[in-house]
Amino acid sequence: MSKYVETLLKYATVFSALIVLVLFGFLTYFTLPLFAEGQITELFSLHWRPFHGEFGILPMIAGTLALAISALLIAYPLGLGICLFVHGLGPRWLARPILLLIHGMTGIPTVVYGFVAVFLLVPLLRNNFSHGSGFSLLAASLTLSILILPTIVLLINSQLEQIVPKLRLTTTALGISRIHELTRISLPAASYGLLAAAILGFGRAVGDTLIALMVAGNAAQIPGSAFDSIRTLTAHIALVVATDSQSTTYHSLFACGLILFLTTASVNLLLHRIKHRACRETNYE
Repeated sequence: MSKYVETLLKYATVFSALIVLVLFGFLTYFTLPLFAEGQITELFSLHWRPFHGEFGILPMIAGTLALAISALLIAYPLGLGICLFVHGLGPRWLARPILLLIHGMTGIPTVVYGFVAVFLLVPLLRNNFSHGSGFSLLAASLTLSILILPTIVLLINSQLEQIVPKLRLTTTALGISRIHELTRISLPAASYGLLAAAILGFGRAVGDTLIALMVAGNAAQIPGSAFDSIRTLTAHIALVVATDSQSTTYHSLFACGLILFLTTASVNLLLHRIKHRACRETNYE
């Protein structure tokens, strides 16, 4: 029986790898006409004005990076603080309800976050800051940070759950306070897990479509401030996907998809490298 399971797993692995390669080939194939027509430099220009023959996706790349980094900068400290609170800085009886709440957040559809942001957060920003329509990088970052928060919290928490119990008896016997134990001993010991949580949170933010589509404003421009509207690569694909299949606009969407594919692949490879290095150091110790 185990032999059949092993064979099945091998075939499943090969099949999954083939799907990834086919997807990469598909995106590359439909991006090649841009190289053949010598329009690859125009693709990375600052302007998206298809009716004037300008198909620059640089504003979308900038919007994607700005949104992902901003959301991560909001969500990561908050997620780390929640984990520290759960593992000793807060009352023990609150730990389980908080983790149950975080687990529950993973099941909330993305469109619900976007819907709430459109009717609550966007008017709040518009009325209190008087900068544009309220559909902005700031609104999208705040909403997206809530979306990626469970991913960050659960990854950091799983790492601390493996480390903190092993160290707590020793640190308690030595008279080390909980704050010093967590900040000076446990967190450095969990450094690879902390880095993995940040990278995975970034990858999750880059790949999201609905939050950017509903809340960011979808203006194809490089943001000058947090109150400016932006458009991400994922939202751009969703907005322009119905274009004529023979146009440069259409082929530029595959370039956007290829950039997203390579970004996601880089995130996964980096996570694999971090995990491999962490396992190697654990075995060495």
